[in-house]
Amino acid sequence: MSSLGEKEAAQSDERILDAVLTVLARDGVAGVSMRAVAREAGVAVGLANYHFDNKTALIAAALERIGRHDSELVAALPGADPAERLRNALRRVLDPAFLATEYLGLRLQLWSLAGVDPRFAKINEDAQLAYRSGLGQLIAAARPELLPHEVDQKATDILIIQNGVWLTSLLIVDHDIVQRSLQHCEEIAFDGAADPKS
Repeated sequence: MSSLGEKEAAQSDERILDAVLTVLARDGVAGVSMRAVAREAGVAVGLANYHFDNKTALIAAALERIGRHDSELVAALPGADPAERLRNALRRVLDPAFLATEYLGLRLQLWSLAGVDPRFAKINEDAQLAYRSGLGQLIAAARPELLPHEVDQKATDILIIQNGVWLTSLLIVDHDIVQRSLQHCEEIAFDGAADPKS
């Protein structure tokens, strides 16, 4: 396949995956079908079938894509010191774009898929573990004095708070709760650390 053909195929994949996420957020897993996704993506059903074998493959690919996106949230941004990279990552997760009702509805649908199919459960679990690992790497870089189990505990505690904020924000829009949660995550991450600003 030529590079132009590969580029077009990749663009088709992205459009189809965008459509899967849109249909999931709007109609739930029951609303996902090859026909519904193709219609949402503005492509022929045959093209959707060409790229993905069936509904399960479509949903799995969409879940994997979200997992990769989650890992990017805790990827170290170049140029900042380790403490600032960690603070930036903690802020990015609670960005207003991720607290929008539409996005949170999608996340709830994605989490609920763990009970639908063991493959979906594994993808969700792997995504959470990869996110926690990335967060742990940021914490370890910012807090080199911590032992590995301390880093892991902090990353786990922060992940639980962040997931809780997302779930709570789906039901209650309260910017003060978000700010307090961010502050609490920073306290967990930097508890006992010398403040470089002092």
